[in-house]
Amino acid sequence: MSSHSYTRDSLVKTYDRSRTSEWDGAALYHHHQHLDETQQSWLLGPQEKKKTKYVDFGCIVISHKALKWILGSIVLAFCVIGLPIIIANSLPKHKSPPITPDNYSVALHKALLFFNAQKSGKLPKNNGIPWRGDSGLNDGNDTDVKGGLAGGYYDAGDNIKFHFPMSYYMTMLSWSVIEYPDKYKNINEYNHARDLIKWGTDYLLLTFNSSATKINKIYCQVGGHQNGSQAPDDHNCWQKPEEMDYPRPTLTCQSGPDLAGEMAAALAAASIVFRDDNVYSTKLIKGAQTLFAFARDNGKRMAYSRPYPADIAPYYNSTGYYDEYMWGAAWLFYATGNNSYLSLATNPGIPKNAKAFYMIPDLSVPSWNNKLPSAMLLLTRLRLFLNPGYPYEDMLQMYHNVTGLNMCSYLHNFHVFNWTNGGLIMLSRGGPQDLQYVANAAFLASLFVDYLNASGVPGWYCGNNYISSDLLRSFATSQMDYILGNNPMNMSYVVGYGNKFPRHVHHRGASTPNDHKYYSCQGGWKWFNTNNANPNNITGAMVGGPDQFDKFSDLRNLYNNTEPTMAGNAGLVAALVSLTTTAGNGIDKNTIFTAVPPLYPQTPPSPPPWKP
Repeated sequence: MSSHSYTRDSLVKTYDRSRTSEWDGAALYHHHQHLDETQQSWLLGPQEKKKTKYVDFGCIVISHKALKWILGSIVLAFCVIGLPIIIANSLPKHKSPPITPDNYSVALHKALLFFNAQKSGKLPKNNGIPWRGDSGLNDGNDTDVKGGLAGGYYDAGDNIKFHFPMSYYMTMLSWSVIEYPDKYKNINEYNHARDLIKWGTDYLLLTFNSSATKINKIYCQVGGHQNGSQAPDDHNCWQKPEEMDYPRPTLTCQSGPDLAGEMAAALAAASIVFRDDNVYSTKLIKGAQTLFAFARDNGKRMAYSRPYPADIAPYYNSTGYYDEYMWGAAWLFYATGNNSYLSLATNPGIPKNAKAFYMIPDLSVPSWNNKLPSAMLLLTRLRLFLNPGYPYEDMLQMYHNVTGLNMCSYLHNFHVFNWTNGGLIMLSRGGPQDLQYVANAAFLASLFVDYLNASGVPGWYCGNNYISSDLLRSFATSQMDYILGNNPMNMSYVVGYGNKFPRHVHHRGASTPNDHKYYSCQGGWKWFNTNNANPNNITGAMVGGPDQFDKFSDLRNLYNNTEPTMAGNAGLVAALVSLTTTAGNGIDKNTIFTAVPPLYPQTPPSPPPWKP
């Protein structure tokens, strides 16, 4: 019985504890808050695990959660990427209109074609001049050059290859490409211009032993005419180059610092154009260095034209060579970064002998014979952008000052040169073929403005007069506009540009029909004498131009009016690319300096000790 009573009492106590637990649940919860997770798990017991649901696609089983994530991602991607594309494609198309080329870029396309028309040698299939073919394939057979001297360019309306001006127009063409590569690219003429340069430099490399470091001769001309001669030659015959069958002798120069200096400039400038072709660029630099060493040889300092008073001097006579020293040294410095070339270009003896600081008006006129204004502008570029300081600063400052004065001389209000009533500056001093000098000056003026703009300078001083660079640009545009037809004759002096241009150009190839008939040395003169227009337009050729009264006679026998030259067209091309705004503005400031090392100013020498 006692045991039975114990059991009942125990049940009652247990019941009472359970009731207390239900009534004081809040206290129990509060107690749980002070337990750690492990202790709570002991009190609450194991949590019930939810079952993961899957979707069976047959080939793959995937959870509901992953499926929702994938579908959400797809919807989000569609909203962010797909929907905008669908909307954009559904909108009406509004293509931006193509950029209308300005007059200068239109003329530039044509001016470059003149180089194609003047090519000698075996022509590429894509030369683009249907009335031209292979010619001069036997040139240089009287030399020791393996394969002869086929190639290069005919100089003008005759079929002579003058290597002195040929080198000049290769330098000018390279200079324009170096300064304005983006413009050439944007009008799709960059590769064309490079091909034209390479056609010339490949040929120039044949005219001397380019594999040697020291040479004793340069082949300086192929073909020609001796004054007074009646023998069949390039002047006594009127034949297109494809039919030449008369002797074309090669002239050799054992001296010629002018010729060698200009050839060195041409190869050095071209080496910058072809820096993307390391093998060819290196070959050009090596050739340029060899030529310049020849030019600087003390025993060979006689003008290249002096030994040939009847063959060269009447046509491309050189009046000095110190300008070529400055010009060639400047280009070799840019091509190689070798400071010795800069030291030579800024040696006071060079401008002294070249009369660079005499302010002789004729020496401010750039041409195939006078490189001073071009060379000083090229070196002014170095001062404006790199400012190398001592020991070059004094001479570079002088070059900069004289360059500014040269630009002043081109402005009408300073009355240095005469001007026609129609607005053409007479840089030839009333002489023939003024336009080639005008085109060169327009290029230098436009380039100088671009140098000033790139250095943040709005103008310069002509004496006490501050001149805005806009005024100089206006000079350049006015002269090119005159050449392109804004003149009293309403005549474009670039063949094929505009509606009115010369039709009787003094040019053997352009005036002789491409009718597959042979015309002999004398038989071809009937095409010279005819009053009919040329059967072949020599597109892009800039003729000699009008006289000092703005008058122009479109007659084939007036070669000073109607004959084009390669030297003239090189200046024309350079001026046009500098002025066109179809493809943007400004120069390539840095490419020319690629090989130039940092030019930290040297410490000037200490002054002499003071003596009481």
